[in-house]
Amino acid sequence: MASEEELFASVDALLNEEPHLPPPAERARLREAAGITQARLATALKTTTQSVKNWENGRSEPKSPRLDAYQRLLNGWAAKYPAPGAVPAAATAPAAPAAPTASEVETADAPQPVDVPGAGPARPATRPAAASRRPAAEKAARPAADPRFPHGPLAVLDGDGSAYGVNGIVLDCPATSVVELVEWTLRESGLGAPRLHRNGKDSDPLIVLTAAAAVKLGLPERLEGHEQRRSLRLPEDHPVVKQVVEAKWRLTQRGFGPWARIYRKVQGRERQCVQLAILSWDALDERSWPGVSEMEPADIARVLGVYAQRVITPRGSTAVSGLELMTALRPPTRAVQDPQTGNWVPGHNPGSLGTEPMDPAPPEATPEHPVVVDSGWSGGFLNEEAYQWVRDVSLLSDEECTLPFAVGLDLNTAFLAAAARLVVGLSAPDHFRAPTFNPKIPGSWLVDLSHVEVDPRLPSPFTPDGTRPTGPAWYQTHTVAYAQELGYNVAPIEAYLRRETGAYLDPWHDRLKTAYVDTLADLGVTKDLSDTEFLAAMERHKDADPAMAAVLAAIKATVKGGIGKLRERPQGKKYKEGERWPALQRPTWRPDIRAAVISKARINMHRKLRNMATMTGLYPLAVLSDCVVYPSPGESPLDFLPYAASGKPQPGGFRLGPTPGLAKLEGVQSMLWAVDLMEQGYNPARHIKGGDAVLDEGE
Repeated sequence: MASEEELFASVDALLNEEPHLPPPAERARLREAAGITQARLATALKTTTQSVKNWENGRSEPKSPRLDAYQRLLNGWAAKYPAPGAVPAAATAPAAPAAPTASEVETADAPQPVDVPGAGPARPATRPAAASRRPAAEKAARPAADPRFPHGPLAVLDGDGSAYGVNGIVLDCPATSVVELVEWTLRESGLGAPRLHRNGKDSDPLIVLTAAAAVKLGLPERLEGHEQRRSLRLPEDHPVVKQVVEAKWRLTQRGFGPWARIYRKVQGRERQCVQLAILSWDALDERSWPGVSEMEPADIARVLGVYAQRVITPRGSTAVSGLELMTALRPPTRAVQDPQTGNWVPGHNPGSLGTEPMDPAPPEATPEHPVVVDSGWSGGFLNEEAYQWVRDVSLLSDEECTLPFAVGLDLNTAFLAAAARLVVGLSAPDHFRAPTFNPKIPGSWLVDLSHVEVDPRLPSPFTPDGTRPTGPAWYQTHTVAYAQELGYNVAPIEAYLRRETGAYLDPWHDRLKTAYVDTLADLGVTKDLSDTEFLAAMERHKDADPAMAAVLAAIKATVKGGIGKLRERPQGKKYKEGERWPALQRPTWRPDIRAAVISKARINMHRKLRNMATMTGLYPLAVLSDCVVYPSPGESPLDFLPYAASGKPQPGGFRLGPTPGLAKLEGVQSMLWAVDLMEQGYNPARHIKGGDAVLDEGE
C-alpha cells in the first residue's frame, strides 16, 4: 500500500493547496474543470479508475491516507475552478507536515470499515422511521457529523430487514446470514463513530439484533444453559459459527455470545470489525438498561444512539464500556518518529497505562492472584470498599427515636465525583520500609490508625463497616491523609508507592459528568432549579421520557461498572487459585486505581457526615455505599439540611442538585420502621436503595 508521503508527493504534482471534501457530483465537476481524467487521477492516488468512479457517483468513499490526499486535491481545485456564481475560496498556504496519529501507524485488531471486494452500492436505501412512541430529542440523539459515518454509530436490525439508526433513519438491510450482515455493515451501511482522541481508534459499527432478526440469520432465539445467559456462547460446531470461520472471519476469545465481535486480521491500516448485540440473549442487562429490550427498535436505536454520542458506542456490558472509555480517552500509544529511520512508529502515550499489563503490589492484589499465591504473601490486603454501616441502636437518643421520618440521601454518582482530579500511579509499585508519609504520592501504606478517635455516632472513616481499626492495616493514600487531616500523627511501617503519577481518569470523569448532567437536563432536572423544584423534578424524571431515563441509568452503571472492572475477579468453575485469568492481561487491570477512587469517595462521605454533625447536630442512622439515612422531623431533606439565613445551602454538608457528588432524595420511610430494622441488624439504607452496596466488577 502506498505511504502517505508518496501519495502527497503525487498530489503535489497537481496541486499545492489544502482540502475540504465536496459532494460526489462536485468532485467530478472539479476534476473535469482541471482537465484531469479519472485514469490519471487514479494513477496519482495509487488506486483504480473504478474507485475514482465510485467516489464521484457516491457509491463509496476513500479511506485514509487516500482520503487526506483526495481532500487536499479537491480543495485546491475548488479554489481554482469555483462553481458558477460561487465566491472563490481564498488561497491558503499548505499546512506544515504533522505527525500522524497513533492509529495511523499502529496495527490493531479492531478495524475501520473498508471496501469489500465485489461490493455493491456503497450506501443502502434509507427511509424515515415509523413514528416512535416518543419524539426523538434532536439535541440528544444527533451524533457529530463525520462523512465516513453518515448514518451514525449503530443500527437495530429487525426481522423484516429494517435497520433502525439514529435520528429516525431506517436502512434496508438485505442480509440473510451473519456473514452477509457483517459485509453489508462494513461496505454499505455507513455506520461507525470517529475516535474520541486523536491517537485512538474509530469505534466499530454496532448492529443490535432483535429476536426476529436473530432467528432470520440462523441464530437461536434464546441461549439456554445452567450458567447466566450472558455467559453462554454458541458451540464451535454451530452452523453460524462455521459459516463465519469458513468466510475467513474471526471471533474474539469471548466466542459467539450476547456481545459478539466479528473481525478479520488487520491488513496495513485497514480495520474490519463489526460488533453484534443480541437482545433476546440478554445483551442489554435490565439493571443497566431498564426497559430497553422491550422497546420498539426505533426507540432502542435512540437510547443506544444517545449513549454512543455522549459516552461511547457500546462494546459489551456497561462495565466493559466504562473500561473501554478509559482507554479510548487515554490511548496507550501515540505516533513517534524513529530517530534512526525517520519512520513514524507507535510509542508510549504519556499519561496512559501503556500497552503491557502490570502486576499489583501484593497487598493491592486479590488472594487468588499469582503475586500472592506464588510469593506466599500473608501480610494482609487493602480493604478500601464502600460503606456498609448502621449505627448501634444503643447510640440513638430519645429525641432521635421520636422523630417520625427516616430520610435517605443518595449522592449523585459519588464515585464519579471522586475520580475528578484524582492522581493515581502510572508505573509499577516500589517497596519502601518506614517511609515518611506523603499525601501527594499514590500507593498503599501499612499504618496503625487505631489511635484515631471518631465520634461513635459516626462510622470510622478507615473501614467499610465503620468499626474502629484494631491495629496496623493497609490503606490507600487518601485514607491515611484523612487521619492527618483529623489532626493525628501517622507513621507508616512500610509502603508500596508509584513514582510516575497522573490524573488518568480526568477525561473519563469529564465526559461521563457531562453525559450525566446533560441527560438529567433532558429529563427536566437542571442546575438552575431551586431545591424544592429539584426534588419535584427528581420525583417525576423517570416518567418524563423512559428512553432518556434508560440512558441515565446506563451512564450510572457505566461509572460503577467501569471502576469495578479495574479489579475484575476470575470467573468460571474451572478456575484454580494462582492461575492467571484473562482480565490480568489488560493494562487496565488496576486494583490500586479502584481502591483510590473508593477511598476518596468514602472519605468525602465521612467529611460531609462530620460537617453535618457540626452544623446541625444530626448523625446518620446508616450509610450504604453512596446513600446516607438521617432521622428527620419531616419527609423531605429540606426539613433537616443546613441552610444559611439567606436561604442558600451551607457549604461542607450535603447539598441538593443534579451535579455528581451532590445529593438527591432517595426515599422516605417511617423512623420506627428504620429503628426496627436496626435492632434486627439490618441497614436501613439497603432497604431504601435496594442493596446497591458494592461496585460491580462486571462480566
